[in-house]
Amino acid sequence: MTGYDFVVRADRVLTPGGERPAAVAVRNGRIAAVTGRIARLDTHLDLDLGDLALLPGLVDTHVHVNEPGRTEWEGFATATAAAAAGGVTTIVDMPLNSLPATVTADALAVKRRAADGQCQVDVGFWGGAIPGNVADLAALHEAGVFGFKCFLSPSGVPEFPPLSWPEFDAALAELARLGALMIVHAEDGARLAAAPEAGPSYPEFLASRPDEVETGAVHGLIERATRTGARVHVLHLSSAAALDRLAAARRAGTPITAETCPHYLTLAAEASSAGATEFKCCPPIRDAANQDRLWRGLAEGVIDCVVSDHSPSTPDLKRGGFDTAWGGIASLQLGLPVVWTEARRRGHTLADVVRWMASAPAALVGLHRKGRIAEGADADLVAFAPGEEVIVTPDALRHRHPLTPYAGLRLTGAVHRVWLRGREVDGEPAGTLLTREQA
Repeated sequence: MTGYDFVVRADRVLTPGGERPAAVAVRNGRIAAVTGRIARLDTHLDLDLGDLALLPGLVDTHVHVNEPGRTEWEGFATATAAAAAGGVTTIVDMPLNSLPATVTADALAVKRRAADGQCQVDVGFWGGAIPGNVADLAALHEAGVFGFKCFLSPSGVPEFPPLSWPEFDAALAELARLGALMIVHAEDGARLAAAPEAGPSYPEFLASRPDEVETGAVHGLIERATRTGARVHVLHLSSAAALDRLAAARRAGTPITAETCPHYLTLAAEASSAGATEFKCCPPIRDAANQDRLWRGLAEGVIDCVVSDHSPSTPDLKRGGFDTAWGGIASLQLGLPVVWTEARRRGHTLADVVRWMASAPAALVGLHRKGRIAEGADADLVAFAPGEEVIVTPDALRHRHPLTPYAGLRLTGAVHRVWLRGREVDGEPAGTLLTREQA
């Protein structure tokens, strides 16, 4: 076969080998060739993006969709519309905040039925590890979840309680047997209980979740991953105080990885005003010096990827003080320009951002055809204007409730067009529900 369904050409194509001028040829939803920019290619449609950058579709492995059960917080139709608008072509949905929680194979089937026919991008699912469900983990693994999430401190919803360390050890032993990944909300419950009680102001909230709540959990995870050889991933790292131990463990070969989020890289505790609970999340946004250290951790490879932890709620749950408001930030649509704006200011390249937000998250969950522009990969592509300025206006956001700490910010970078497996995303629900076997 010599003909291609379409060819897209650009001066800046982000490939695994670096950024270069290229032509990308697509056939049957896959990238069939990556060749010279002016190569003659037999195709039905030849698109030239000029100086727009062509990126692989981003992969966001930390998204709370909340449907079914709490669809008024966020649903698959709105979440995947926001993802597509932000250049995210694959999401992996978290197992909590929906009802039922995804802690059994039957609950996973309920979640998949709710998502079916609604998704504008591809969607995979995490399973959950909670007290008493060790016997359910094998069936969930067999059903195709990409790994298992647990908490070491209260999750905020009663149907997804945290694991004690002995319960964590039992679950981790089962996941080691299965060869599955454990992803962990790494705040230590005992240290959290011993910290000062949260108050309504941001300084009081920050004091209630000090660095040692995170570092204590991370140290415990490192010890267990080292001892068992099981794969462990630290979710939404906020405290840079954990980086040195993580770096040492990585150098020693411990199978532990970590992620952080756009809000930890771009927002600082000093900028949070009284009552601005759209900034509240757990673990918390810390100070600017901590933020600088997180960027160094990214640059040095101690932190593997940047994902949204998109965790929306209804607006009424964000009212009140920092002691009572829901802890979650909705940012699925904004992650790329938010991160690129700050990364560019700090001297990082677009290739760095693609690695953090596309190829590394795809590798984390074994989606080998996602997150890269290379022959054989899915033709998930994003036409991106890296120098275009945009102002965040809530009415342009496509997630269910346009509440965001980024409102009014001037960002650099705009998504112009998105293709999912070779088909331009146009608002129709053309996404696929993924299982681990499809990786």
